[in-house]
Amino acid sequence: MAIFLTAQSKVIVQGMTGSEGMKHTARMLASGTQIVGGVNPRKAGTSVDFDIDGQARSIPVFGTVAEAMSATGADVSVLFVPPPFTKSAVMEAVDAGMPLAVIITEGVPVKDTAEFFTYARSKGTRLIGPNCPGLITPGQSNVGITPATITGPGKIGLVSKSGTLTYQMLFELRDVGFSTAVGIGGDPVVGTTHIDCLEAFQNDPDTAGIVMIGEIGGDAEERAAAYIASHVTKPVVGYVAGFEAPEGKTMGHAGAIVSGSAGTAQAKKEALEAAGVKVGKTPSETAQLMRDVLRS
Repeated sequence: MAIFLTAQSKVIVQGMTGSEGMKHTARMLASGTQIVGGVNPRKAGTSVDFDIDGQARSIPVFGTVAEAMSATGADVSVLFVPPPFTKSAVMEAVDAGMPLAVIITEGVPVKDTAEFFTYARSKGTRLIGPNCPGLITPGQSNVGITPATITGPGKIGLVSKSGTLTYQMLFELRDVGFSTAVGIGGDPVVGTTHIDCLEAFQNDPDTAGIVMIGEIGGDAEERAAAYIASHVTKPVVGYVAGFEAPEGKTMGHAGAIVSGSAGTAQAKKEALEAAGVKVGKTPSETAQLMRDVLRS
């Protein structure tokens, strides 16, 4: 089982013909993702050839998301679109009725994200990101920039604000494996939250335990802790990045900033522990906590 993404997911790439889109489309294809098309109005009707392990793969390019969905039955879009054009690209996917849009782009204005998130929610489209690595269901599908070779399928669910810590945790627990790993992004406004993923993993019968990675800034982890206490019966272990971050300085993500006593790593750790979540001091310790929990 998995959440949000399976081997049956049909994926289109908005921005496939750009340099980042080309590079990561090739990676996604190599990992087994069902890429069925790209979108670029200026190159509609053409195709792009990819060499995947010595085999040629030709991916058609469509003028709009709606055309791509009509021709291919696509139900996932991944966006490699520059920040100034991200809002319009997301709106296009939402207007086409795309069920899931994964926004990799970094540097999207928060105002734009708030607008397209509100619009997507009103239309029933799930967004993941922006400023995220995407999501991977190992052995089935990989949408975004997460390396597919560092882990395998298993029974752990992972939700993380941090892309690099997502990769580290996937590698640390590769011996156990993952049902799905979701990098939700670290911007102040994101389309899918820790709570959304916790709910989905709780309802997935083949996810036995959950790893939740947070970081300084905002109160998302505190709200997730309250949700865990009330709604999650599966074991959850956590890690919070940013204990050494200086006050008032943005650290990596636009949302990772501490103002006064709000959003500190210590406050998040205490909230999670009060909800029964075991919190590791390092990513490696967190991985070991999950191994111990699963053994017991």
